[in-house]
Amino acid sequence: MPRMRAGETIETVELETIQGQRLVLPSREHALVHLQFRRFAGCPICNLHLRSVAKRRHELVAAGIREVAFFHSTAESMRPFQGDLPFDVVADPDKTLYRRFGVEASLKSVADPRAWGGFLRGALASHASSSTAGEGGHLGLPADFLIDRAGRVLACKYGTHADDQWSVDEILAHARAGAAA
Repeated sequence: MPRMRAGETIETVELETIQGQRLVLPSREHALVHLQFRRFAGCPICNLHLRSVAKRRHELVAAGIREVAFFHSTAESMRPFQGDLPFDVVADPDKTLYRRFGVEASLKSVADPRAWGGFLRGALASHASSSTAGEGGHLGLPADFLIDRAGRVLACKYGTHADDQWSVDEILAHARAGAAA
């Protein structure tokens, strides 16, 4: 799986969110789109992170950023965990987009001690009944991409463990840097 790099351009793709809404990437309506590839639907680390993004969504919107999160689970298994998020969430159980963007899986995702704290915090904060539900395996690695209106990748990050993703502050910093370029 080749990884995307800053400066590359993504191909246009039409998707459907778990709420049944049509989503076209890249977005002509938004200056920037932050794509985040998460793990399985019930991942406690992923859900804790997405809640932190949701709490600061107004800052992302003010910066012209559309938030889109992908999971390698079905929409049905995602709805109890991500159905109430205030941004787009897309099911990719076949990992089609994961492959297209070069997002991988590794035993390091959960074996790395840096992921354990996030797992514990997420498990304690879980708002759904099971923190291990979801298809696609538990070894997925997160990835982040900031894409402009033309589909150009302005910045990207491939996580090295399950709790290695951009914070909201990092997303906003990448957006400022992209706007300045």
